[in-house]
Amino acid sequence: MDMAAINSNHLIKTTLIISTYNWPQALHLCLLSVSRQSVLPDEVIIADDGSTRETRDLIEMMQKTFPVPLLHVWQEDEGFQLARIRNKAIARSSHEYIIQVDGDLILHKHFVKDHLEISKPGTFVTGSRVLMNKKLSDKLIHAKKTSTGLLCRGLTNHTNRFQIRFLRNYFADRYKANNIMKLRGCNMAFWRKDLIQVNGYNEDFYGWGREDNEIAARLANAGIRKRAIKFGGIVFHLYHPEKCREHCEENERRLAQTITDKITYCSQGVNQYTYALSELYA
Repeated sequence: MDMAAINSNHLIKTTLIISTYNWPQALHLCLLSVSRQSVLPDEVIIADDGSTRETRDLIEMMQKTFPVPLLHVWQEDEGFQLARIRNKAIARSSHEYIIQVDGDLILHKHFVKDHLEISKPGTFVTGSRVLMNKKLSDKLIHAKKTSTGLLCRGLTNHTNRFQIRFLRNYFADRYKANNIMKLRGCNMAFWRKDLIQVNGYNEDFYGWGREDNEIAARLANAGIRKRAIKFGGIVFHLYHPEKCREHCEENERRLAQTITDKITYCSQGVNQYTYALSELYA
């Protein structure tokens, strides 16, 4: 990627969507890491799947000094409804490029910068994560610390820790390019118009699992190509027990149907929130 393209990409207006549910201590660290980015997003939207007042209080406190607009999109707690709250956040977003993370991540200081530099029309981007053990996670939360040494004990996924621009650019179109199963919904980026084209997330997906692969499949079916961000776009994942996966088998069937039937558009999607389309074409 040449320098002219990189400089042009820095002019892209960006919304960062952060999904969360009842873990304000982790969200606090995530937001602190966002506020310290070398290139800030133009707005941040908290996609809140039914958290209690403690999360709202944290957001209201941080809104007072946050360096960019910090919005809170909340819905009633009706079980794991990640697809729905992400759609509501997409609908609320104001900018052309959407970067998506989870609220239990600490972002490397060049996270947004890396995503902007790797962005390209006609593509969406999937990233990786560095896992932390419980001891290190608890330590960072207690200290309200958003950085750790690359060789620090308690980190796994060793190659995901390093930011190396030429390797990031080399692997962007080479790393598991046609495999939509190899992605992390906690670290993805899209052009907003492409999300609207496929109608965002499929809200028939309930409970943990595969809603991110399914939207990737519909994007790919619509001709939007997958890219990978390796050696860049680094996130550090705070430890927590695994989510309940009781609906995973049903979600797997829905994903398989999208792939087999080459579906590009879901019926229960972002178009339920009418301001998505009105803002896009205003």
